[in-house]
Amino acid sequence: MKTVFVGMSGGVDSSVTAAILKEQGYLVVGVYMKNWSQDLPGFACPWKEDYQDAKRVAVQLGIDFKMFDFEKEYRQKVVDYMIDEYKVGRTPNPDIMCNQEVKFKLFFDTAIEQGADYIATGHYCRTKDGHLFTGLDTNKDQSYFLYRVTSKALKQTIFPLGELKKPEVRKIAIDRHLVTAVKKESMGICFVGKVGIKEFLSEFVDAVPGSIIDQNDKIIGQHEGAIFYTIGQRRGLNIGGGFPYYVTGKDMLKNEVYVTTHIDDERLWHEELKLTDLHWINEPAISNNTYQVRIRYRAPLINCHFSNTKLNLLKLNDPVKALSPGQSAVIYNGQEVLGGGIVI
Repeated sequence: MKTVFVGMSGGVDSSVTAAILKEQGYLVVGVYMKNWSQDLPGFACPWKEDYQDAKRVAVQLGIDFKMFDFEKEYRQKVVDYMIDEYKVGRTPNPDIMCNQEVKFKLFFDTAIEQGADYIATGHYCRTKDGHLFTGLDTNKDQSYFLYRVTSKALKQTIFPLGELKKPEVRKIAIDRHLVTAVKKESMGICFVGKVGIKEFLSEFVDAVPGSIIDQNDKIIGQHEGAIFYTIGQRRGLNIGGGFPYYVTGKDMLKNEVYVTTHIDDERLWHEELKLTDLHWINEPAISNNTYQVRIRYRAPLINCHFSNTKLNLLKLNDPVKALSPGQSAVIYNGQEVLGGGIVI
C-alpha cells in the first residue's frame, strides 16, 4: 500500500482530495501546513479554525493527521519576498511563490523524509510522468500557479481533482457528509484570508502620499502610497471628473503614480514581453515555435513565440492590456504547462 501525505487546508477541495485517495486504497496522512498565524488589525488570522476543520475531516475519514509548522520559512520565502517586490514597484504573486518554495518543496521534502511515496493537494490540474497539464474544469484550472514546480516533485504528486469540476467536488463532500462540504472558499491573500493586499501591506510598509500625474503631465490628485497601485488599475484612485482614469505606471523613487483617460494609451498595451527568472518544468520552449501564454490567473490564452534563443523576449499575436512588472507569464503548449518567467 502506497502512502500519500495530503496537504489539508481546512477547505472542501483538500478534504475531498483526502477522501478520494483513501477510497482508492492509499494509506492517507492528512497534513495541515501552518504557514501564517499573525492577526492584523480588524482581521483575525483564520488558521486555528482551518486547522480544526482539517482535523475534523481527518477524524471523519479515519486517517492520521499531522501539522507541519513552516511559519518561519514561509515568512522568509513568501511574505518577505512579496513585501520586497511591492516596495520596488512590482506586482508579485505570493501563491506562485508558495507553491514553489513551500508546498512542492518544503512540504514535499518533509513528507518524503517521513515515509510518503507521494504528496497530494486539492489543486485543479493534472500531472503525468513529471509533466503538468491544465485541469478539466477550465473555470477552476489552477495550473497557472504551479508553473514553477519541478518535474521531480510532480512525479510524486497526485491531483485527484484534476479530472473533476467544482460542483462535482461539492457533491462528493456532501454525499460523504464532510464537515467542510458547504464551507465557503477563502478570498484575499492566500495566507491571511479575507484581508486585502492594501491592508496587509499597510502593516509592514510606511506608505507616503504623493502626486498622481495624468497623460498631460498635470498633477490631478494625491495617492495614498505608490506601493498600493498596479498597472491598469481603475478603481480606488479617488480622482474626480467624467472619464475613468487608468494607472499606466509609477516611479517609486519620485513616489509618483501616472494615469491616463485614454483606454488605447500605448503605455497600457504590450505586444511583447521581456522575462526573467525563467523556469521550465521539463524541456525549455523552442525559439520561434508557436505556444500560448497566460499573463494572469483566468486570463485568456494568447498565441505567442519566443523571438530569441535566450527565451526572454516573448512576442504576442494579440496585444495585452495592463501588464505589470512582477507578474508571471506562463507558457502553455496546448494543455501542457511548459514553464514561464517573471515580467520585467
